Amino acid sequence: MPGRPSSRTEAQPDAEDLATVALERLLSAAAAWTGASEFSVDPVHVRAAIRSERLLRVNGRPLPGFHPLSRFWPTADGWVRTHANYPWHRAALLTALDTTPERLERTIAALPARAVEDRVSAAGGLAVAVRTRAQWRALAGPPVPLLESAAIPGAPPRATGRLRVLDLTRVIAGPVATRMLGTLGADVLRIDPPGRPELPLHRVDGLLAKRSVRLHLNDPRLEALLSAADVIVLGYRPGALDRFRLTPEAICARHPGAVVITLSAWGSTPGFADRRGFDSLVQAATGLTDTAGPPTGLPCQLLDHVTGYMIAAAALEGVLRQRREGGGHVSHLSLAATAEAVLAGPPASDLPLDPSPYLVRLGPHVTAVRPPGALNGVALAWPGPPARYGGAAPVWRRPPDTLTAPLDSLPTTRIMK
Repeated sequence: MPGRPSSRTEAQPDAEDLATVALERLLSAAAAWTGASEFSVDPVHVRAAIRSERLLRVNGRPLPGFHPLSRFWPTADGWVRTHANYPWHRAALLTALDTTPERLERTIAALPARAVEDRVSAAGGLAVAVRTRAQWRALAGPPVPLLESAAIPGAPPRATGRLRVLDLTRVIAGPVATRMLGTLGADVLRIDPPGRPELPLHRVDGLLAKRSVRLHLNDPRLEALLSAADVIVLGYRPGALDRFRLTPEAICARHPGAVVITLSAWGSTPGFADRRGFDSLVQAATGLTDTAGPPTGLPCQLLDHVTGYMIAAAALEGVLRQRREGGGHVSHLSLAATAEAVLAGPPASDLPLDPSPYLVRLGPHVTAVRPPGALNGVALAWPGPPARYGGAAPVWRRPPDTLTAPLDSLPTTRIMK
């Protein structure tokens, strides 16, 4: 069994400790997969890692983060939080409220918060009313587990080899999960639809330890990738992939033995399940930003990173079960469920942090936070600079000549079993 990390004696006294706990679960599964006898975690490194998108530098400069229209706005009876980083979401926000960027603040101030939420959501945009914890609890019902998993019987155990991970996610949570799997030797292919290009920040931070393909979801080549994938991570809201036959049940029926993980913003929350969402919006809706004065977000995208580590853990746990017992394995996670876990503990605080010991230069242009964690005393590392966005062909790498290898004989970034 993997050993407990000695650095946990310096546990963080706030909600960010949940990221360390989630990473421990991931590394425990990684140790079982690779044959490592122990793993370790530095909680201060984790605090840097969950700020990876803020600490990323390209040519010495940060990349743009939140758009000016992505923020808290006062309303006639409270506050709303909008998300307008993508141009199509900005267009939906302004169209729904029949306004312009210059008049948006005045328009929102004249409306009740729930009216803004409903109108913008109905138009395909992103806005949520800022709620208290009690208001969210009344709406959402009892808390749901952070991770829900189920086995689908009928498939024999697959041969053990280098993992192939198909990444159909965007922004932070899903890409965090799949880049961690990439540091453990998985061949990760990220798929982005050609008509919805990713933002510059996430073209870099989200493409570490993976390859990037631009491919329509109805392209026949996607089915060929699915047929050889061990793990498929789906980061779309419930129902959005139904017309492409990309539900977990449909995938497992066509490709027995697959491990499928779904990620959504809201899970099965009544009235929200089919809505779009991001970390900052889930924080606002669930009460995490509820303060005595104007609402303020958490000091990092904590829900994304915690959920990302849990997705990667679910992937490895599912593969281990598949190799042992057979069957397909499906797991469901949501940012809303992660928010419930954060709400159950002490609040987060933006403690002083010197990230410099955890930064690494990747090629001539990029500086990034190293992946947190170590196996058998060897720190995980990125295999190289981020991939070029859309620069890979939609094919899997050839499997290695030897499917198994002693852990200590492999480069840190190419651990496999």
